[in-house]
Amino acid sequence: MNTNTRIEELRREIHRLETQEAQAAPKASRRLLAGIAVFVLLVAAAGYARFGTPSAWKGVPVAQSEAEAGQAGAMGQIDAMVGKLEERLKTQPDDAEGWSMLGRSYSALGRYPEAAQAFQRVIELKPQEASGYADLADAKAMAAGRSLAGEPAALIAKALELDPKNLKTLALAGTIAFENRDYTKAARLWEAAVAVAEPGSELVRNLEGGIAEARQRAGQPAPPPPAAAASGATLNGQVRIAAALKGRASPEDTLFVFARAAAGSKMPLAIVRKQVKDLPFEFTLDDSTAMSPQARLSSAPQVVVGARISKSGNATPQPGDLQGFSRPVAPGATGVAVEISEEVK
Repeated sequence: MNTNTRIEELRREIHRLETQEAQAAPKASRRLLAGIAVFVLLVAAAGYARFGTPSAWKGVPVAQSEAEAGQAGAMGQIDAMVGKLEERLKTQPDDAEGWSMLGRSYSALGRYPEAAQAFQRVIELKPQEASGYADLADAKAMAAGRSLAGEPAALIAKALELDPKNLKTLALAGTIAFENRDYTKAARLWEAAVAVAEPGSELVRNLEGGIAEARQRAGQPAPPPPAAAASGATLNGQVRIAAALKGRASPEDTLFVFARAAAGSKMPLAIVRKQVKDLPFEFTLDDSTAMSPQARLSSAPQVVVGARISKSGNATPQPGDLQGFSRPVAPGATGVAVEISEEVK
């Protein structure tokens, strides 16, 4: 999705917000947070990787660039929404969620010193939560010319101590290690970040590129393919979309193809991300496409292969998504057929 499309979606969300505020003023504060969240989520993935020096991260699009046509007007609308949030926090100064959203919004607008002040307030209200320290480090680094040295690095160390699995903390800690030429540590931290990030996301692809470069600089060989993949724990097949639903999907819509245990947890054991324009898609799933080392394709006696088309790009099913599933098969099966034939309700 390009920046113009994102901004147009943001305009529609702002318009919806303003309409709802007019109809129900007492609920405006929650809707205000939701409206700002739409914008913050658009820039979140770029925010994690923007400090990185690995060549694999060069050219990562930053959604808050104002160079594209029509964006200045949308940024003005966001400014107005931020102003409303500022006013609300004057009367509700102990709302940590509100301060966090305000800080993220300031960061999205490039107002980093103000973002740092907001995140400092979050830390005062919730001193044991890692996210506030990571966000404060991010804002201070950007205000200092994108340098994580000094205070930002100390804040990241504190965040990592509080929550060793916080995604943003791990991504930035890996960047600090890379900049300090501790490439082994950088790879380890980024691998931990991949384990908790959304599978198939742009952030994961950027992190994986950084991991490869860190390993290369450390003189480490690429990791060997998982033993399970070599021993036959691989699924091959094809995904198609039913003729009746072809008109319901756009070529650029996200396509998730995944395998999950036939019984028990519905957490995907392997997943790949493509687009509708790739259909019909010949897929291969194995332990190298696992979401985490603890949940692999080879760990299940039988699995179901699913395919879902998501307009939002969200890995979690949403009403209106289109999906289909195979019959239960054993890892190692070939010729698995999946037809996308139903709508998520």
